[in-house]
Amino acid sequence: MDWSDEGIVLAARKHGEGSAIVTLLTRDHGRHAGLVRGGAGRRQRGVFEAGNRVTAAWRARLAEHLGTYSCELIESVAASFLDDKWRLAGLSAACAMTDVVLPEREPHARVFEGSLELLAALKGWDGAAGVGNGGHGGSWPALYVRWELMLLGELGFGLDLASCAATGENDGLAYVSPKTGRAVSLSAGAPYRDKLLALPRFLTAKAGTEAEAAASPAEIRQGLDLTGYFFERHVFAPVSRPMPSSRTRFVEGFR
Repeated sequence: MDWSDEGIVLAARKHGEGSAIVTLLTRDHGRHAGLVRGGAGRRQRGVFEAGNRVTAAWRARLAEHLGTYSCELIESVAASFLDDKWRLAGLSAACAMTDVVLPEREPHARVFEGSLELLAALKGWDGAAGVGNGGHGGSWPALYVRWELMLLGELGFGLDLASCAATGENDGLAYVSPKTGRAVSLSAGAPYRDKLLALPRFLTAKAGTEAEAAASPAEIRQGLDLTGYFFERHVFAPVSRPMPSSRTRFVEGFR
């Protein structure tokens, strides 16, 4: 058994003397692990930093075996912002969430493409000017929130933020029902606001708009609290597993 694919490094764990078990998010084969001989050594260690893009060739005698990887670096993403702990925290959170929540060896092309977009926004952002490449503006944290919403949807727990669950209107959306995951308008939700989740304004606008670029830290925190609630409820609580610590640290930074 063998295949070749493009991948994003999610994690690399030392195995034995100098090898590593590397987990990739691949375009056509989903989240997939493999053994890299010498992967923890000095020559290859830099290739397997979280977020790096690689070409990977996987080989095993049987499909169910761990198998071995041989990889070549396409792009070292984090190398362009090693002095920016904030972007590094976002990158670590995204890789950890993908590594923990996606089923192994199940293709998720939408997650792969969305992750490439997030990596491009992280790499292209200019903190001094507040702008970024690819039309993302200074909105990579907002894009991260949208990425988590997409990830929930891929797992079958997507939220419906298009219109009010009570009125059917799409104006004045301000809350999300913690039971149904549907949006609720300001007027319809007013009597129950203490029991509803806040819906930040940038999530009611189209992606890439000025509203998203202007999202405040408080709004980003609202978005992360929103996605975090549904990850906890649907993904982590049923298996008594904690949220990845890197994601928790990233969220705490928005206080």
